[in-house]
Amino acid sequence: MKSIQQHLETKGVDSVQVKQISMDLSPSFIAGAAESFPDAQITFDKFHVVKLLNEAMNQVRIIERKEHNALKGRKYTFLKNRENLSKTKKQALDEMIKLYPTLGEAYRLKVLFNDLWAMPDKPVADAFLKQWCAEVDAAKIPAFMKFANTVRAHWSGIVHFVESHITNGILEGINSKIQLAKRRARGYRNINNFINMIFFLCGKLKFDYPLYFT
Repeated sequence: MKSIQQHLETKGVDSVQVKQISMDLSPSFIAGAAESFPDAQITFDKFHVVKLLNEAMNQVRIIERKEHNALKGRKYTFLKNRENLSKTKKQALDEMIKLYPTLGEAYRLKVLFNDLWAMPDKPVADAFLKQWCAEVDAAKIPAFMKFANTVRAHWSGIVHFVESHITNGILEGINSKIQLAKRRARGYRNINNFINMIFFLCGKLKFDYPLYFT
């Protein structure tokens, strides 16, 4: 964060002008933001939060899988959004959440949590999340209790999404392009060549060559 602050200052941007920050849940990022951009409100990236939620869901599936062979190869049946499943997989999902109550309850909590992102304002989101955490406590599923504790520790930045609606999506997309360029080249002779390639791929440069007609 300090290096970002310094870079912005070289462009004439004061740190107090930064009002919103989107980031993952890294403690070092949180500390850095508080130090370098004390006036900014933090939104924890929705996709990082959902990733942790899916990891909790998958951990429940892995534990259940040890006792039930029918769950083999069903990882993405539980992780994908229901609307993205084929008709056959939807039927299989419905059967499994009835056959395995713990897995069914975990799936219900996973789907329910994602309603958070459509809440109209912070008070409603706060109330929703409190109720969700209470249901997790009642269910006593360890992986989800751990995730709920993470939510409690990062509460304000998660709830703030319903007002800011900002994510790391654009940055993640740019980073994917950069990493792909690095892999394809198998390294660059010097850093300037690498930077130039990043500009070509991500800089939205326009090459309007003059046209000549005879």
